Amino acid sequence: MITGSIVALVTPMTINGEIDWSALDKLVEFHIENGTKSIVAVGTSGESATLSPSEHCEVIKRVVTVVAGRIPVIAGTGANNTKEAIELSKAAKAMGVDACLSVVPYYNKPTQEGMYLHFKAIAEAVDIPQILYNVPGRTVADMQEETCLRLARDCKNIVGIKDATGDVERNKSLVANAPEGFAVYSGDDITAVELMLAGGHGNISVTANVAPLLMSQLCELAIAGEALKARALNDQLMSLHQQLFMESNPIPIKWAVAQLGLMEQGIRLPLTPLTKGHHAPLLKAMQGNNLV
Repeated sequence: MITGSIVALVTPMTINGEIDWSALDKLVEFHIENGTKSIVAVGTSGESATLSPSEHCEVIKRVVTVVAGRIPVIAGTGANNTKEAIELSKAAKAMGVDACLSVVPYYNKPTQEGMYLHFKAIAEAVDIPQILYNVPGRTVADMQEETCLRLARDCKNIVGIKDATGDVERNKSLVANAPEGFAVYSGDDITAVELMLAGGHGNISVTANVAPLLMSQLCELAIAGEALKARALNDQLMSLHQQLFMESNPIPIKWAVAQLGLMEQGIRLPLTPLTKGHHAPLLKAMQGNNLV
């Protein structure tokens, strides 16, 4: 089981929007050096929605190559088209990833039964560990706990869920009712500490892009049950968590990572560069954690 701080890695781009491969290599090394336990390539933070299918696969392959087995790599392979999600999952498996992260189908608003059959079809078609991803703030459709647990029971290679609802009580119920060996990860940096203190297994994090060492320490403390220390560190990071969502992810985090000198500020339409009015508050939050 993958545990701890898992970065939802940004895809670095030049100012003209081209993928910056040397910066991607640098980011991978940055995370390995700073305690990140696993990398998600081409998830929401990786601008999966703005990459072409070939670019999507190229980024995953590059991350796998640079990581070279040192930490697990999870590939974002979700789609609102079951056939496409299967094809992406097959491609990711062929590239050597350790698991796939598959988001609830967006825009077309499937029923709970539709979600169940979608993820079951992927699991049956591709023999690789699959992590479900529920983020109703983006997908509109919200996978209910019973649908998740049904998939966990019925599909041996559905091994976990990234829950980005930010609903702490719902998270606790999911942890309490999940079968043994099924991982529950937070997808919400602000509330992640509480999920892990309740028995969750880690955090698939946006904040880790810019504060990997602190997020790794936070996850280790919370998973170990060190509640006072974990909450104190989370309080220290709270302003950073909040500022990183003042505009749609990954707009703020890409600006923040650029301030570390690890990449340029490139981003693709319809996403736009971070509004100038948010620069100073985000920089202050970074300075408050000794990141710049």
